Amino acid sequence: MSYYITYGEFQRHMKEYYERTGSRMQFPEMTDYLYHKGLLLTERPCTLPSGTMFAPMPDEEFEKVMDSIVLTITPNLQPANVVNEADIIPTARDVFIIHHLRYTRPYMHMHNYFEINFVASGSCSFYFQKEHRILREGEVCIIAPDSMHDLLIEDDSTVFCIMLRKSTFNTAFFSLLSQKDLLAHFFRTMLLSDTHPNYLLFFAKDAYWLKNIIHNATGECYKSDPYSNTCCINWINLMFATLLRNYSQTLQFYNYQMGSDFTLVLQYIQHNYRTLTLSSLAEFFHYSEPHLCTLIKQNTGYNFSELVRQLRMADAVSLLTNTELKISEVANRIGYNSADHFSRIFRQTYGMSPQEFKKTHLRKNDSFIPFV
Repeated sequence: MSYYITYGEFQRHMKEYYERTGSRMQFPEMTDYLYHKGLLLTERPCTLPSGTMFAPMPDEEFEKVMDSIVLTITPNLQPANVVNEADIIPTARDVFIIHHLRYTRPYMHMHNYFEINFVASGSCSFYFQKEHRILREGEVCIIAPDSMHDLLIEDDSTVFCIMLRKSTFNTAFFSLLSQKDLLAHFFRTMLLSDTHPNYLLFFAKDAYWLKNIIHNATGECYKSDPYSNTCCINWINLMFATLLRNYSQTLQFYNYQMGSDFTLVLQYIQHNYRTLTLSSLAEFFHYSEPHLCTLIKQNTGYNFSELVRQLRMADAVSLLTNTELKISEVANRIGYNSADHFSRIFRQTYGMSPQEFKKTHLRKNDSFIPFV
């Protein structure tokens, strides 16, 4: 038999128990505690209206929405260090999102689905295999299946846990898997080969848009209309696109195995050329610098510094043609600390100064005259 309680009530009992006893519980243990105390409901309260949207919404207001969400729980379950997607993700869902509970006790575990943790505020302790690190506000951590890990949330922090079924990933996130970038490669590797413990991190300095996306995705998880699962998948696809567009240069792997797919090296250079060095590139992909230089030359016809210069100049042309940025601002955007140095390189490449190029190629503001 299933029982019900709101997330806010469940979290309140977790906090009260910790403050009274100094001890922490896992979710199944608190469930049994509440069951034996007679504090669980036998009838499910109302769910969220189908048309409800949750972004933009202040964090405090969204916390109240989350507190009202109804948890469906079953007593007499034991904490397990192996969790299957069927045990936690509702049957009709490809994506399920929860607030990580606070005041839980440490318990290393693994599962057969992808887990994405987004620190919306505060921080949390992240344990992975034999590693420990602190995740802070704005960080997004994507954990591969079959990876032993645990998260302990600081008392006043908010962390969203996004669970994606591995069993339906090919159909639910086909557009993501078809891309040629490091994130898509991470998921393809986990899905198509023998999995090994791995995670990757994004560092989002401004988490405003991610919060809006995740708020709406979370809301869809708790609706019961026939469109909610599709809407949730689309919100998560939008989250991935936002991470790649705005924060791809911050991506870090725990245990990266590239194999022979050199296009990923080129993708990484293209995303990070403004600050990238040969040594940092070699370290990221676990190559020696001489071997990496040979691979770059063989695959592009350029050495590393020539390739970076080509990328900088291509972006410079786009910025000079399509924006009103000053020459010094263009130089800074593409990774040059000196406008004079940028101008010298640009003249060597295109036979004219950036100022001359801008005057020659500046778009004219032609008036729009309809029906001519």
